[in-house]
Amino acid sequence: MKVKDVMMGTPYYCQPETNLGSATELMWNANCGFLPVVGSDGKVAGVITDRDICMALGTREKLAGEITVGEVMVRQVISCRPEEDIHRALEAMKDGRVRRLPVISANGTLVGVVSMDDVVLHAESAGFGRRPELSSEEVVHIFQAIAQRQVPQAVHS
Repeated sequence: MKVKDVMMGTPYYCQPETNLGSATELMWNANCGFLPVVGSDGKVAGVITDRDICMALGTREKLAGEITVGEVMVRQVISCRPEEDIHRALEAMKDGRVRRLPVISANGTLVGVVSMDDVVLHAESAGFGRRPELSSEEVVHIFQAIAQRQVPQAVHS
């Protein structure tokens, strides 16, 4: 199974000069928590999540309309290609500890987004003597690796 078989092919995106208020509205309208950031050259320059926006607004004394996406976006983009095997994309998610990847063409332009939600919807359970192309067990294993906590949790006694 290829990434292009699983991905959402018409993703919402924003530009570095988009303000956080507008980016939030895009996420609200798209019912998503992730936007690729596309530069003036048409190539993916970064990504921003709803968490990035929340942390930026909570740590700065500015309104959402006064902060640009370019100020807070993640510039190190973990991505995949549409013709890539979905298992490679899952490994990239696991290694990068991310739940969403921009899908980028060979020339660097955005062609889609693949998320764990998309993957879960395409996963299948193993049947009697049948091994699915994308197993539910594999997807759960990858998601557990992504979601594993990295900071110590406070213990209440």
